[in-house]
Amino acid sequence: MNAVPPCPPRDDGPSPWPGRTAAAALGLPALSRRQALRLAAAGAGLAWAGATPAQTPPVSEAQAGPLPPLGSRLQVPELMLLDGRPWRPADAAGRVLVLYWWASWCPFCAVQSPLMDKLWREQAGRGLSFVGLSIDRKPEDAVAYLQRRGYAFPSAWVTPAVQRALPKPKGLPVTVVLGRDGRVVMSEAGQLFPEDVESIADFL
Repeated sequence: MNAVPPCPPRDDGPSPWPGRTAAAALGLPALSRRQALRLAAAGAGLAWAGATPAQTPPVSEAQAGPLPPLGSRLQVPELMLLDGRPWRPADAAGRVLVLYWWASWCPFCAVQSPLMDKLWREQAGRGLSFVGLSIDRKPEDAVAYLQRRGYAFPSAWVTPAVQRALPKPKGLPVTVVLGRDGRVVMSEAGQLFPEDVESIADFL
């Protein structure tokens, strides 16, 4: 599985952590489309580098850890969604759960988020659980962004308490998928291609 490199942290330089999935072992050749996406991503990164301090992510990339390995278990805490509804781990028991770290200021998230919203709308009825995890500095920024874009996927704001209980891996966006048994079946940092997002439905 191929992914565009994640959004670079503001002060720490490009993230050294590549995406990790079982498909990486296939050794698929690089595609011209991938090269084009990298060029576009580089341009977006330059624009993002000029972001104001208010757009600086509250989660420190310097202290972020690696992606959870495939086959590991991830404990997801109770969350308060941005629409005011509570989310509990029991809500995803026996279901495939997508965890998607994103931010309104992240250019790569802006490309992947509509694909994630489409996945949620099409697969929720088949038993897909989904929690977006916004690392925006203020929850109001995340709410306004979701409303402006018309996205429906459930999202929570990463408070310090949430960050302690469920640390964000290095990179952005970050996509982690837990299988029905609660084990990690996909673990990716960086923008996913459309076919990669669509393939998440194969875990259902």
